[in-house]
Amino acid sequence: MQSVSIVWHTRCVAKRPRDPAQLAKQVFDIAIGEATDTISELKRHPSARRAGGLRGGKARAEKLSAEKRHQIASEAAKSRWKK
Repeated sequence: MQSVSIVWHTRCVAKRPRDPAQLAKQVFDIAIGEATDTISELKRHPSARRAGGLRGGKARAEKLSAEKRHQIASEAAKSRWKK
């Protein structure tokens, strides 16, 4: 079973050996084709791309009422000018 750890931004990262000698052997085996890279085997979810975040803000703004958007913008402006 392959061990996988979840990083705070929900990207799956396979664990590699901590021992430098074992890591060097694993890198060598990947380079000569005896082993496959465990990190490249993990596939990201299609909706977890950067483009999803770019579309999300626009969709959220369309759902908000004009009053709520005004309130959010006012708080943001106060925060900027507070500095």
